[in-house]
Amino acid sequence: MISILNSYDLFIYLKDQNLIDETNEYWWPSSTSFEVLLGAILTQNTKWTNVEKSLENLKKLNINSLENLANIPLETLTNAITPSGFKNQKAIRLILLANNILDEYSNFENFCSNTTRDWLLGQKGIGAETADAILCYCCKQDFMVVDSYTNKLLKRFGYEFESYEELQGWCEYGINENYDKIAQLYNSKITLNKIYARFHGKIIEFMKRNPKG
Repeated sequence: MISILNSYDLFIYLKDQNLIDETNEYWWPSSTSFEVLLGAILTQNTKWTNVEKSLENLKKLNINSLENLANIPLETLTNAITPSGFKNQKAIRLILLANNILDEYSNFENFCSNTTRDWLLGQKGIGAETADAILCYCCKQDFMVVDSYTNKLLKRFGYEFESYEELQGWCEYGINENYDKIAQLYNSKITLNKIYARFHGKIIEFMKRNPKG
């Protein structure tokens, strides 16, 4: 195993393996920001293939806005997201979140531009990982998502972290310190948000391909 001194080293190690399509700006496998919001909740405690089935069901119901989500009958939503598991709990939380966003921010665009991590963490069923996924992929804010894949990968390199925040801080620091070098690799002024998104994506794709280290 190679030596990884910081998250920049890890980023370069993963980038050299062509794990993701570099033309995909954000990696997250959803086509719209609103789908990201839905997917971030639905993917809790389940595989993404199950989430895709639920998202397809929601498309058929025309659930493509906060207003439509807030007003869908609970039973209809519950049935639609059954593939994602925990259907009753997730359905209630999705409708509640839609209503709370509308009450606080009036519309989805304003939510994406102005929401905060603290506000998201105050919502029922949203923890640190889900909040950061929404902030990074939906709201395009500068937050790095870390997860069990990230933790397992770094253990292979001899790193262990006591909390989500400590792991996230380690990942963000090396990227921030070497932002200019990374931007040069892409021959463009790539945003920090996009780097975080691609970094997270590379980690996930690497671990899927290399489940045992």
